[in-house]
Amino acid sequence: MTDDTDVWGTTDVSSGKGASDENFPVGSLLISRALRPHVHAYYAYARVIDDIADSETLAPQDKVARLNAMEEVLHGQRSAINRPDAQSAARLRVSLIQTGVPFETATDLLIAFRDDSLGKEYASWSDLLHYCRYSANPVGRYLIGLHKESADAFAASDALCTSLQILNHLQDCAQDLQRLKRCYIPSDMLRQHGLTSEALLEGRTSAALRRVFNALLDGVDTLNRQAAILPGQIHSRRFRMECAAIVTLAERLTLRLRREDPLAGRVALRRTDALHAAAAALKAWR
Repeated sequence: MTDDTDVWGTTDVSSGKGASDENFPVGSLLISRALRPHVHAYYAYARVIDDIADSETLAPQDKVARLNAMEEVLHGQRSAINRPDAQSAARLRVSLIQTGVPFETATDLLIAFRDDSLGKEYASWSDLLHYCRYSANPVGRYLIGLHKESADAFAASDALCTSLQILNHLQDCAQDLQRLKRCYIPSDMLRQHGLTSEALLEGRTSAALRRVFNALLDGVDTLNRQAAILPGQIHSRRFRMECAAIVTLAERLTLRLRREDPLAGRVALRRTDALHAAAAALKAWR
């Protein structure tokens, strides 16, 4: 077992973000009380590795080294030192063993965050979907496994998680480029309209860039339609209600991003969107 602590360094990379900062509910009251601690353990781990990849102070190779160390702790191959980042992996290891949820739901996230750390370019829609396969889809598969639901729900869950990830990329496209030098808008779509990623820094969305955003949202609409069947595939009533609410929030945010300018200010869900989601959750109670 590796116990070298040097890889962790002394730099605190925590963003300070918590579940309340997310667009969509994390471990909400719709999740059963018995499962909520496991969801919180998974979220804490995901938050840590996301913060490592998004650090503005760590060098790319140091980010990858920390992510690799997190994976080693997760697999019991490295001692978990008394630090919140290492401890989050250790706690999730215990949770995954207790629940029988596959470790891939945690380690697949690391594949995407290593790409983020190294500044990978996304040249096409297919590249973006491949990234989402690892950055977002494991979250839905984790929740399905935790609830002992059927793998038949994976396809709709993957569509929903990919939709949510792309919507988040659109919300934060300017900040991601400015702060992290990272662009998730496929470069071939930008070139098709005579643009480069620099168009994301103009403060207002031009007509050409709006066409790029709308093309991405067309793809998201397709994903949302695929995701719409997810609640009907879930047997757990509370989890079904959660899924129905999140599907509705994805649809509502898609509409907002069509109507509002993500370069002029962050496009966010509002109280009316939450009310629509609550109505969808109640409808799923059957």
